[in-house]
Amino acid sequence: MDDADFREFVELRYPDLLRTAYLLTGSRDAAQDLVHEALLKVMRHWRRVDEPMAYVRRAMVNERNSRWRRLGLRELLISVIPDRAAADATEAVVVRDELLAALDRLPIRMRTVLVLRYWEDLSEATVAEAMGCSVGTVKSQSARGLARLRNVLSSPGHGSATVSNKLVGERA
Repeated sequence: MDDADFREFVELRYPDLLRTAYLLTGSRDAAQDLVHEALLKVMRHWRRVDEPMAYVRRAMVNERNSRWRRLGLRELLISVIPDRAAADATEAVVVRDELLAALDRLPIRMRTVLVLRYWEDLSEATVAEAMGCSVGTVKSQSARGLARLRNVLSSPGHGSATVSNKLVGERA
């Protein structure tokens, strides 16, 4: 693969990478920084990359973990939930906002597993490869993460049980 291939890959996949990075970081600015850092690292090894999306995804996960370790803390993002009196279109925004707020409260490893497994719809094996862990770790982090999301979303101040059910698959 040459430089033109890299340029084409970035042009085609940048929105997907940015979306994943946003879900991993919870911030547009941090997401852009994460994608740019990962692409810079990948660009150095581009000629040897066989699976570009998997390689860049792994670079983003590694970079996010490195940043989190360097900072020694997690960002706490607070969003304002709009009034519930609006129509169904607003309900979708509220549900998404509540999910993102709940994801922000999870440890980075759980959040990463849930984003890659359920948002990106990757297999357990692919998530394990991207994170450099075992499939069993992905399974356990996924189960624990979904349970914690249910708890966060059903706790007071985080919306109704209906929203929780829509997001994490519980039955009413």
